[in-house]
Amino acid sequence: MSRQDDAGAAARSRTSDIFDRIRHDIIRGRHAPGAKLKIEALREQYASGATPIREALSLLTADGLVAREHQRGFRVADISTSEFEELLAIRCFIEGRALRLAIERGGQDWEEDVVLARHRLLGRASWEANGDETEWEDYHKSFHMALISACGSRTLLRLSNQLYDENSRYRHIARLKGGARPTVYKEHDQIAEAVLARDADLAVQLLESHYRTTGNLLREALETLSPSPGDGATQDTPPASRDAASSGTGS
Repeated sequence: MSRQDDAGAAARSRTSDIFDRIRHDIIRGRHAPGAKLKIEALREQYASGATPIREALSLLTADGLVAREHQRGFRVADISTSEFEELLAIRCFIEGRALRLAIERGGQDWEEDVVLARHRLLGRASWEANGDETEWEDYHKSFHMALISACGSRTLLRLSNQLYDENSRYRHIARLKGGARPTVYKEHDQIAEAVLARDADLAVQLLESHYRTTGNLLREALETLSPSPGDGATQDTPPASRDAASSGTGS
């Protein structure tokens, strides 16, 4: 590989790293909806040059997490209750289809992956003891992705992954607390049992109910935020205690 190729690979790696970090922070609500994403401020925050920042923001527009304003730079995409309703409906449709295919096509390896993902998610004592939200979030997403991993469709998996992250952003912004969902672990366990029993109708029903139950709580939380996100209003700064958001409330 030439020096020019090495330089190009290094630049792509820097852009990819910045992309992942900004995307993660937007999903976690650390960049508030509607907030301006100023290049100089982001350079300082992420200890990066301006070029990787601009390239990462351009890529994030494709994810719908960042909006580009003509001659005004970038800002975090707004949120709204109507958008969330659409997101929830599409997510139920996409993952319902993916789950049916996974149950139909999945083999023993897939079943073992589901069992392991359930064990890690439900074995939550260490997370509750040390407050490691990141660990719980990783196990939670791994569980939902494991359920549909054998669907055989890269498109369904890609869309499900993106929809999970978009939903997670709403959860963090709404700041749902763990006490809001005392039955959340039981719901995950019931979904896994139906999946392992190869009962596709019941599994899809339980999954959609799980998403809609969390959705109802999230919708109520969004409507209490000020200014109201239901009208697409923006916020200049994120509410306090974002990092504590959504523990144990996931869907």
